[in-house]
Amino acid sequence: MMHIVVCVKAVPSSTEVKMDPVTHTIVRDGRESVVNPFDAAALEVALAIKDERAATGEGCRVSVLSMGIPATEALLRDGIARGASDALLLSDRAFAGADTLATSYALSCGIRELGSAGMGDAAASGASEQRAAAPGSAVPGAPEHGGAAPGPSLPDLILCGKMAVDGDTAQIGPELAGLFDMPCVTDVRELVAIERGRVTVRHATDAGIELVEVPLPAVLTVAKDIAQPRMPSIAGVRAATGAPVAVLSAARVQADPARSGLAGSPTQVVRSFVPERSDTCEVLEGSVPEQAARIIALAEEAGL
Repeated sequence: MMHIVVCVKAVPSSTEVKMDPVTHTIVRDGRESVVNPFDAAALEVALAIKDERAATGEGCRVSVLSMGIPATEALLRDGIARGASDALLLSDRAFAGADTLATSYALSCGIRELGSAGMGDAAASGASEQRAAAPGSAVPGAPEHGGAAPGPSLPDLILCGKMAVDGDTAQIGPELAGLFDMPCVTDVRELVAIERGRVTVRHATDAGIELVEVPLPAVLTVAKDIAQPRMPSIAGVRAATGAPVAVLSAARVQADPARSGLAGSPTQVVRSFVPERSDTCEVLEGSVPEQAARIIALAEEAGL
């Protein structure tokens, strides 16, 4: 059976966000969130693959994975309502304040957990689990440098949105590919075919649209307009209400504390802030040279 993992992120539902002055990260507690639109498109791509394979009698498991606060579980349950097979939420204060490197590491731990033999039992319980892990322990089967080693438990396809609307780094997909030593195609605009153990896509480059074929397993990051997310069906909503969503801690997925959250984030944010908005407008009058001089003066006043 083909296995697809879709990584999704909860992002603020509005543009009005608050920043933590100490950690320089977005304050998410108590803020209404939605699934990152790029990730929602990635989920739709996965569900379309699942539908196509079902029509030909082939099986396909679509797992939705996220790292976030407990409230993120509702967004994962919505993914099940739309057609996903199961979902896993990594939720632990040890993951808080993670940069893209620490986030991709945590997600790699979750992806391995989704491929483990015990994941079915964890999903069936629908409850958070705790398992002791020695400090510094790595992902099971991972090489010593900390990346996750390829193996039969890995999914055939990992899908991510090209970027998150609240971060715009576009780094998670490529970093996951690096951890798993998989080929990665970014900014995918069309999934052309999956056959004979290979996936063919069209993706955007600086030179235009390029047709690319890579072997599976692979990581794809998709553009927001690659697909229109479907609405949940009534049957899907009912099924999702009682569907188990595994909520696991850092210890449960054996994440190394030194590589998780702020502790595992080498990126140092010097300052992060919400830009001030102003509706002030100055109409420049006079000759072109006079207007040009005024523009230069305004730029100097602004410190540009």
